[in-house]
Amino acid sequence: MRFEGHQLIDAPRAAVWSFVMDPEKVASCAPDVESVEVQDATHYRVVAKVGVGFIRVRFTVTVELTEALEPDRAALRARGHAPGSAVEASATMALSGPPGGPTRLDWIADATIHGTIASVGARLIEGTGYKIADQVFVTMRAKIEAGAAA
Repeated sequence: MRFEGHQLIDAPRAAVWSFVMDPEKVASCAPDVESVEVQDATHYRVVAKVGVGFIRVRFTVTVELTEALEPDRAALRARGHAPGSAVEASATMALSGPPGGPTRLDWIADATIHGTIASVGARLIEGTGYKIADQVFVTMRAKIEAGAAA
């Protein structure tokens, strides 16, 4: 499945970059993230509950930052598992606009899900995925803009 979108953030590009490169700040924008463990500058472990329809499972996900070209582009790869389910994903993010803002954040994510969650059906998974992604990026934009205004 492919997910993509963009946000226009009323903040300098450096502020957006700083926020999106902090896994704990990004995780604070996502629903049902239980923990984030920063292992080193490019590796993280995330535990989150994910639900589709009536099924809710706790995923443990390892994330690797595979590319970071400050302040323009970053990419990551993630692999996770839950009882009876697994996920593999890759994502890229690009920032553009004048250094002083506003900053456009474009993102693309590709995910493959296997097991119990996948059996619910692609339409439910895709709809839930977009709903979660939208919530994450809208919350991220609000937090970045609030920090830039402070």
